[in-house]
Amino acid sequence: MHLQLDGRGPVHAQLTRALKSAVFAGRLGQGARLPATRQLARELGVSRNTVLAAYEQLRAEGFVEGRVGSGSYVTPPLRGPRPAPAGEAPLPPQSAFARRARRYHDHANMPGRAIPGVRYAFQYGVPMANPALTTAWARELARAAAYTSPGYPATQGLPALREAVCDYLARRRGVVAAPEDVFVVAGTQQAVALTARVLLDPGDEVALEEPHYSSLRELLLIHGAQVRAVPVDADGLRCDALPQPAPKLVCVTPSHQFPSGALMSLSRRLALLDYARRHDCWVLEDDYDGEFRYDGRPLDALRSLDEHGRVIYVGTFSKALFPALRLGYLVVPAGLRRDFLNAKWQDDFASPAIEQAALARFIAEGGFERHLRRAARTLRERRAALLDGLRRCGERRLRIADSRAGMHLVAWLEGRSAAEGEAFIAHARGLGLGLYSIAPYYLESPDRAGLLLGFASLSAAEIREAVRLLQRCLDETG
Repeated sequence: MHLQLDGRGPVHAQLTRALKSAVFAGRLGQGARLPATRQLARELGVSRNTVLAAYEQLRAEGFVEGRVGSGSYVTPPLRGPRPAPAGEAPLPPQSAFARRARRYHDHANMPGRAIPGVRYAFQYGVPMANPALTTAWARELARAAAYTSPGYPATQGLPALREAVCDYLARRRGVVAAPEDVFVVAGTQQAVALTARVLLDPGDEVALEEPHYSSLRELLLIHGAQVRAVPVDADGLRCDALPQPAPKLVCVTPSHQFPSGALMSLSRRLALLDYARRHDCWVLEDDYDGEFRYDGRPLDALRSLDEHGRVIYVGTFSKALFPALRLGYLVVPAGLRRDFLNAKWQDDFASPAIEQAALARFIAEGGFERHLRRAARTLRERRAALLDGLRRCGERRLRIADSRAGMHLVAWLEGRSAAEGEAFIAHARGLGLGLYSIAPYYLESPDRAGLLLGFASLSAAEIREAVRLLQRCLDETG
């Protein structure tokens, strides 16, 4: 049969979309038998595991049903997406920025999103639910609304919040900064966007860790940067692999590498800072969840070692509190203050004042750090439940990359290719378990199956049940 692959993403995902289109278009009608996996693999010039992964995904989503000893058949008629009425069809992008955005970002298929229809999901990037925090936050918001000026807030952020951030960073992250260095922003995404606008021109080179946060990569590519991947090992970014000539910017997550969990060693940190000094380039430090460590106090940030003003530090409250807050902060070298002020003013004039005032009081009165201590205790319990369950699955089937920090860890499915990993994830979904692949976080994905397992949004009891389903998947898929 004729199938047109669109060239976007992994081949098994392209094949899944092509088969869905054939069903919607009526080329594969109700009851039609799909080609045998070996036959279709030969016709398309792909591996049989790729076809198996696509078929398993279609079965998990209800497009086809498998009949033992017979094959896979299209289920009863499905209605495809409604054609856009006249006037609603998307216009061609009008700028180079818009064209790059269409090329590099698919908003409907962002990795890490909630998986519908599953009982348990190891979703990462989602902080733990805390009813006490919700109550306390509602109280702070009501109080702040009564005394916050209704006028436009300062573009750089409310002075009270910037002072509270400086005090917190000095005590918890070893960063000494003045309130004039701090910019309140709408989370990490805006922090990176402002950094790109201030430092980069289209065509400038940026070095990223490999693997890395995919939204960071997409944002930089949309801005027009050229991205170079630098490998990460157990000691963090391999500074000996940094490119020559040097890029304009190096982006790192030294305190808890995302997603591998590696901690950048002191020698690597010093080497990176020396590289930035010698080559006159900048370092963006994303300290997205540096508050949570399980083998001692949190390590000081890379910025605390910076004696030459090369590090731009990014912190966020989304992971420590909740994503709906949409508040984070930048700490910038003094020489860049004016440029970041101009960029922030141009982007949104200022961040919302009432939320800033509420957060400033919450931090100053100790509520934020009390919450962190309670959250760390709960997360430690959930992490222990997950590790215990994964170890019971057996070292020959799972290799755990435990980071001893943050709210997720990585587990590799031993002896399975990337395509087999996608089929495994689809099989798990059919059993009511939501799993996430590590593949989207590589510029060049390795041909091995890895899982990114978030543990913050599940209770310890739920984690134990979820791991039982994971073990069942391992048993059933051999």
